[in-house]
Amino acid sequence: MNRFRTALAATAAALGIAALTAAPSQAAPQPAFLAPGQMPAAATPWAATPVAAGLPEPGVLCAGNFPAQNTRNRSFYTELDTNGVQVTTVARSEADAAALVSSLRTALAGCAARLQQEYPGLVASSAYHGKLGVEEGAWVYSLDTADPEIGNTDVHLFAVGRDGRTVTYVRWGQMGDLKDAPLTAFRTTAATAVNKLY
Repeated sequence: MNRFRTALAATAAALGIAALTAAPSQAAPQPAFLAPGQMPAAATPWAATPVAAGLPEPGVLCAGNFPAQNTRNRSFYTELDTNGVQVTTVARSEADAAALVSSLRTALAGCAARLQQEYPGLVASSAYHGKLGVEEGAWVYSLDTADPEIGNTDVHLFAVGRDGRTVTYVRWGQMGDLKDAPLTAFRTTAATAVNKLY
């Protein structure tokens, strides 16, 4: 401690007050992610990758231009082709986060139409399944696709939600149709994802 700081400490002690010291800076807490067991129940247990920085490979289905900065992701999978992903980003402000949610909702609602333009012959339909009353809100969507040439069908459930400056996107998917999808359980997963961020 140099002479100035020694004198400052002595003066503070003489005045009966605590010496002022700079508190070590602490990084803001990172948003938490879903655990495998918080995905909708499946025929075989869920597993998950570690949380990773940036966007997942091969991208964020139906989410348009999801920002890569201040973003992390985690993938989920089972032994029977059921899979999912959570992508979470921290925006610069609550206004930016709200704008991102609006952009993601538009992208999810219009996903089927974009896919049919990109892949002629693909049959696809998107649907909106309502808002969840959690933090600043979460919104649930689905995507049904069928490829007549190959003969396969796939269904995906999506949610996008916000807690302050933080936005999270959750996707669940498997072979089948919307009638085969665990929509009620996915709503619980989506609410958990937003509640668990902080």
